[in-house]
Amino acid sequence: MTVRRSSVTTLAGANIRRHRGGFAGMFVAVFFAALLVTGLGVLIESGIRGGVEPQRYAGADVVVGGRQSLDVREDIDQPFAERAPLAAGTAADLAALPGVARAVADVTVPLTWSGRPVEAHGWGSAALTPYAIRDGRAPEGPREVVVDDAQPARVGDQVPLAHGGITADYTVVGVAAASAGTSPDRAAHVFLTDQRAGALSPHPDRVAAVGVTGRDGISADALADTIRQRLPEVDVHTGRARGDAEFLDSGGARTELAMIGASFAGTAVLIAMFVVASTLSLSIQQRRREFALLRAVGATPGQIHRLVGREVMLVAGVAAAAGALPGFLLAGWLRARFAGAGILPADFALAFSPLPALAAVVLSVATARVAAAVAARRPARINPVDALQEASVTPAGLGRGRVVTGLALGVAGLTVSLLPAVVPGEAALAGAGSSAVLLMISVALLGPRLVTGAIALLGGPLRRSGSPALFLAAANTRGNARRLASAITPLALAIAIGSVQIFASSTVAAEAGVQSREGVTADLLVTGGAGGLSPDAVDAIARTPGVQAANPVARSQAYFTRQEGDTTSTLPYAVQGVDPVATASTMDLKVVSGDIAALAGPDTVALSVDAAQSAGARVGDAVPLRLGDGTPIAPTLVATYGRGLGFGDVTLANETVRAHTTAGLDDYVLVRTEAGRQSEADAALTTAGFVTTDRDGLGAAGAAERDAQSWTSLIALSVLLAYLAVAVVNTLVMATAERGREFALLRMVGSSRRQVRAMMRTEAVMVTVIASVVGTAIAVPPLVGVSIGVSGQPVPAVSLAVYAAIVGTTVLLGLVAIAVPTRTALRRHG
Repeated sequence: MTVRRSSVTTLAGANIRRHRGGFAGMFVAVFFAALLVTGLGVLIESGIRGGVEPQRYAGADVVVGGRQSLDVREDIDQPFAERAPLAAGTAADLAALPGVARAVADVTVPLTWSGRPVEAHGWGSAALTPYAIRDGRAPEGPREVVVDDAQPARVGDQVPLAHGGITADYTVVGVAAASAGTSPDRAAHVFLTDQRAGALSPHPDRVAAVGVTGRDGISADALADTIRQRLPEVDVHTGRARGDAEFLDSGGARTELAMIGASFAGTAVLIAMFVVASTLSLSIQQRRREFALLRAVGATPGQIHRLVGREVMLVAGVAAAAGALPGFLLAGWLRARFAGAGILPADFALAFSPLPALAAVVLSVATARVAAAVAARRPARINPVDALQEASVTPAGLGRGRVVTGLALGVAGLTVSLLPAVVPGEAALAGAGSSAVLLMISVALLGPRLVTGAIALLGGPLRRSGSPALFLAAANTRGNARRLASAITPLALAIAIGSVQIFASSTVAAEAGVQSREGVTADLLVTGGAGGLSPDAVDAIARTPGVQAANPVARSQAYFTRQEGDTTSTLPYAVQGVDPVATASTMDLKVVSGDIAALAGPDTVALSVDAAQSAGARVGDAVPLRLGDGTPIAPTLVATYGRGLGFGDVTLANETVRAHTTAGLDDYVLVRTEAGRQSEADAALTTAGFVTTDRDGLGAAGAAERDAQSWTSLIALSVLLAYLAVAVVNTLVMATAERGREFALLRMVGSSRRQVRAMMRTEAVMVTVIASVVGTAIAVPPLVGVSIGVSGQPVPAVSLAVYAAIVGTTVLLGLVAIAVPTRTALRRHG
């Protein structure tokens, strides 16, 4: 049979109109795939171009700061957790450049005012800000302060301002107001003399940033180019990017968005390809009688491929274009959820352009076209006689290549999931978590055989039950294993992905909490309330009656960079700075080798066992790393310990860590009291203005980062599961709705509607039970691998209530998605 191209297009259009139900399912799958990819694409683009508008630095044309991220070749730059300061002389260097009218240095000091955090700055930096004196004058003495007009103070008032837990009274000599519409709302601000701000600063020879104003006729971009040429070691910001220099969380948020978008986009695209391919395969299976007749009357394999391809391109093109537009709304919804969870600043603005939509359309259509080519292989190449024979029964056999590939991926998934048992470190844990994808693809490829085996177990009792409905259900499922597998796979995928994402995080968090609780041997945990603790405050705590030992702890991050072949990777680790002398009586890190007390020596470090093995370091080796502000060091490894999740994978002397944090303050002090004097010491510390709790109040190191990652995963997971829910309903509705002929035949031979509905209820129960078992089986190996990696035990931290909710929701979707189209088909055909 010869068919011209125009005839193929005409036939494709006729087929779409004739099989509206099947193509509607394909439309839904591609529509939501494009929507999902567009939303994640906007996040990735915002990780490059998004940001926060400057507030205090709005008066500068260009803002210059220290290098705030580590350039990672072939990967996303690693932002530093602490501010990278500039040398105090940078302002003078900038002022001497051609085209510069003024260069103003800014120093920011964290204070507390009656328990509320405020930011203090030197009055000289007010030139960068929208603030101007409304009442009074500028500060001139060391105990004079200008407050913004949002504060409950007036000229002449005495206000208590505390730095690092030490309070001093300041006289309000001025009230500053911001110009209309430009009032900074991120934090409360006060202004001291430049000398007083410098004296309180933990880095007296450093400044936070320098604001530069150009001469008349010099544009900000031209000024920025000049600065980059003369001072290549600094970061230069113009426009909205000035907010990156003012707010550290802006640059970190961009990196976070890029990483979220990139990591979940890969998973989302894989799932979308999987869902679209599964939907197309089911749609083509439903038309096997039509393709059999076409082959029988002489249609060539190429004509079948062109016909299917033309149909798919027509439907997928419209669906992808329609789905891309709502993807921008999805990106906005995700931004709001991330901001609500504290992952993004509330004022972080996304960047919008047509690029994510174009990429989503191209990717969705290309995925559909490839899936169509794969799905059309069997109806295109089958012998015409065999095609007519298969037209009435779905073939259950699988090709050898499919079986071999499925088995290979299954073995690979199991192997990767157990890597943490033999290989330490983050890479093994990440591999264990991602092994669910390999296992899921394996199950999809082997689905009909697995379903056949499951039905062999369940079908016997059903056939012997004596119930016509149960007998029919067993017979139908046995004869249509491929169709049943297409219904089971998305249900199992939802259960597996939900379980792995949620319970992997809970397992790590649970072990971190256990290590933290068991490792603290101090009696009290002392903090400064809303702020940190200065060295003077730590000394005051140590001198308190009843205190035997005081161990100041500063928390931050450290970064290991390692080369793996041609790829460079940077891993952030939680770091703590401790007093080596007081650590023995307040903290048990579970030392494996070496001696923590050796941290008293210069240029020394202790690492967790996992971090040491990842760095390939042993006691006595030099360990190159970067501190929280990017400062490179190479200390000697003096000890390794086992409680890295609870206290951080890197331990340094307190002074080393504190000197490279933004605030220069300790986070808390662990206090060991003298025998019988805990209550006395507690009361004395409280009277002195400190906040005390028992040792159970200490959170595990990195808990905030893990919480943020958990919320990130949950928010992104909710979107993926919502997409899977649509896919589940879409697939099951398609699979059930096409059985109208079968229902009509059953009614003709005497089956009642009640018996047909009972048969479908039984099939629905079989589908959901098998999917629950398969989904759980897929989730178990990765979770066991993660649990072994973090705790050495094979039992992960699983909430039965959450697991029941995941399975219950998925089962309910499956039951409803089968029951509703069954009733509709019976009303139409029976």
